[in-house]
Amino acid sequence: MLSSDDSAELRVELRDGAAVIVRPIRPTDREAIRGAFARLSERSRYQRFMTAITALSESQLDYLTEVDHHDHEALVAFDAVAGEGVGVGRFVRLADGTSAEAAVTVIDDWQGRGLGTALCNLLAERARDEGIARFTALLLAENDQMHDVLASLGPAKVLSRDSGTVVVEVAIPERGIGDHMAGVLRVVAGGTVELATPPWGLREAGD
Repeated sequence: MLSSDDSAELRVELRDGAAVIVRPIRPTDREAIRGAFARLSERSRYQRFMTAITALSESQLDYLTEVDHHDHEALVAFDAVAGEGVGVGRFVRLADGTSAEAAVTVIDDWQGRGLGTALCNLLAERARDEGIARFTALLLAENDQMHDVLASLGPAKVLSRDSGTVVVEVAIPERGIGDHMAGVLRVVAGGTVELATPPWGLREAGD
């Protein structure tokens, strides 16, 4: 289990036997995040960030790496062998205090290996520690799997539908991520990466 201490880290073995090191993000991770973004395909960038940007600006990198680990948490995963950044899970607390926008982003080469699910589990643990009870996610309605996923959500709430997107809210269970959150997790990129909300709160970034 990870804490808000950015010196804490956890080794996670994925279902294909690969291992990653996951820890809270640090301001010194700017180049790791820049490099991971560069390794996303154009399609993955659009599905994750809902914009056609080709590089992260310095202000976006500030936002993504300089977090308080309370209202804004980000967990970064590194390839345990190569040391490269391969995924990020993030939540940003909303004004009601007990819900948060959540996002998981995994680079293309690591999709479909269980990293997104592992990050979401760890993100849910951190959210519970910080008093967050619900995650919201902005999903691309044009995704081919949207209808199947919405049918699987059970008690999850569809909060809004607008301009090709759907906003859903999922309660965080007492342990793990729960079946209904797992339904949301199958939305993006052929079911490989899970929450489609853009991982920053910058409206100029295309959110």
